[in-house]
Amino acid sequence: MPGLILSAPASGSGKTTLTLGLLRAFRQRGVPVRGAKSGPDYIDPRFHEAASGKPCPNLDAWAMPPARLYALAGDDGLLLIEGAMGLFDGAPPDGRGSTADLARLFGFPVVLVVDAARMAQSVAPLITGFAGHDPEVHVAGVILNRVGSDRHAAMLRRALAPTGLPVLGALHRQAGLDHPSRHLGLVQASERPDLDAFLDRAAAAVADAVDLDALAALARPRRRDADVLRTLCRRAPADRIALARDAAFAFAYPHLLDDWHRAGATILPFSPLDDQPVPEADLVILPGGYPELHAGRIAAADRFLSSLRTASETSDIYGECGGYMVLGETLTDAEGQVHRMAGLLPLDTSFAARRLHLGYRSVTATQGPFPGTHAAHEFHYATTLRAEGPSLFKAFDAEGDALPDMGLVRGKVSGSFAHVIEPQRDE
Repeated sequence: MPGLILSAPASGSGKTTLTLGLLRAFRQRGVPVRGAKSGPDYIDPRFHEAASGKPCPNLDAWAMPPARLYALAGDDGLLLIEGAMGLFDGAPPDGRGSTADLARLFGFPVVLVVDAARMAQSVAPLITGFAGHDPEVHVAGVILNRVGSDRHAAMLRRALAPTGLPVLGALHRQAGLDHPSRHLGLVQASERPDLDAFLDRAAAAVADAVDLDALAALARPRRRDADVLRTLCRRAPADRIALARDAAFAFAYPHLLDDWHRAGATILPFSPLDDQPVPEADLVILPGGYPELHAGRIAAADRFLSSLRTASETSDIYGECGGYMVLGETLTDAEGQVHRMAGLLPLDTSFAARRLHLGYRSVTATQGPFPGTHAAHEFHYATTLRAEGPSLFKAFDAEGDALPDMGLVRGKVSGSFAHVIEPQRDE
C-alpha cells in the first residue's frame, strides 16, 4: 500500500477537515483509499470511515510495537495518515510517539498542512525549518489552508517558490466546513445527521483547491522490515465478551476487538442507552465515551443496571473511563445534577468542576481481566469525589515517573480511567 502522511506545524491547522475531504474526493473518483489516525484518538477514525467507506485504524507510535503498526497499515490502495498535533510533537520528554515517528518507520512522505490565515512571507522560513529538521522525515509538499483570497494565495506561493517544495493546493476560508466540538474533541460522527452532506461539501472544496493527482503521485510504498513482520497473537481476556456499544460507550479500540475475535472470542454488543440487558458472558466491558451526556438515561435504564448487577455475581465486569464512572455509585453532570449509577464500585465522579487529565500511561495489574503491564492513555475531564478500596493499576507516566495508583477493584468488578492500548509484554 502506498501512503502519505498529512501533518502540520501545530494543532488546529485544519488537518481533519482536509483529510476527510481528500478521502471522500478520492473515493468519489473510484480510487481505493482509506485513512489512519496517528495516536490514541477515538473520534476522528469514525469520520475517516464514513468518508472512505473503509476501516480506519489508530497508529500509535508510543503505545504500539512496530509489528502492530505494520500490520494495521497493510492493505491495498492509497493510505492517508492524519497526524496528531504538530509533526514532531509527542510524549515528554523527547517527543516519542509523534507523527514523525510514523514517517520514519514507514518511510512515507509528509505533506504539511499550514494554517496561513495570519501569515504571508513568513510561511517560507516556517516550511524550510520543518523540511530540514530531520533528514529521516521527508517533507514532500505543502497545502495552504484558510487562505484569505486569490491575492493572498499568490503571495504565499511566491514566498514558497525558492524552497522547491510543491504547493499542492490552497483552500480558502469558507463557512460550513467547521466541526461542532465538545470537551474530548469533535462531536461523534454517529451524532451528525448531516454527516454525508458535510463530507460531500468537504470533498468538493478539496477537489477544487488541491491537485489530487499530484498529491497521489507523492505517495510511496511502505518501508518493510522482516524483523517486525511477524504475526501478532494476543489471547482474548474471555471466551464470551459482552461489549456496551452506543453513543455513551463508543471508545473501544478496534484492533483489540479484532485480536480477541481472531483468538476465538465471541463479542456480544449491547446498548445500555436502549436499556438492553447485559448478554450472558464471561466478561462484560463498558468502554469509555460520553456517559455524562446521557447520565439521566443510564440512571433510568433499569433492565440494563439490574442485569449488570446480576452479571457481577458470576462474570467479570470491567469499565474504562466513562464505563468506570458508570460502575460507580454516582455521576454528577455539568449542571450539578447527581445521577445514581450501577453502584458496583465505591466511586463518585463529577463534571460540575472539570479538570483535564491527559497523557500516556504504563499500567500494571495483578487482578482484573487485563493482568500484566500495558501501554495506556488517559484523557478525561471528570473529577473523582470519592474512590475507596483496593486499586486496579500501578501507574507511571510517559517519562517513567510514578503516578498515584489508578482505578478500583471490588470482587469481580474493576475499572479505571486508563484506556488500555497494547500489552507491553506477552502474558
